[in-house]
Amino acid sequence: MTIALQRVHYMPKELKPGILYVSEEFGIAAHLCPCGCGSKIRTPLGPTEWSVEATNSGPSLRPSVGNWQQACQSHYWIDRAKSDGPISGRPRKSPRVDVTRKSADTPTMMPLIVSAAGSCDGSGVG
Repeated sequence: MTIALQRVHYMPKELKPGILYVSEEFGIAAHLCPCGCGSKIRTPLGPTEWSVEATNSGPSLRPSVGNWQQACQSHYWIDRAKSDGPISGRPRKSPRVDVTRKSADTPTMMPLIVSAAGSCDGSGVG
């Protein structure tokens, strides 16, 4: 699937597949999940959030997108025709969009807990 960039003031009510909508004024990007489930994915844009790069090859959205709250739980890159490799180590499905689904062999992330003393060992004990 190829992804095209469309700059908008307001996000359209109906998103079209293969379009990355970007509203710079409101600092947000939106697209339909490339796995085909139809979920509307919104990503905030900013220095500590996602960023969009527009090139002649197509748009890139950084960092990767993980749809953990959606039924598909896809995790993918939107990248300008570069082979950055899939996140899960599975073969790429497309040169621009890589979609992988959460599986039983996906490791569970442990939350990092920072105590008042500033310890970051992940144990939850300061």
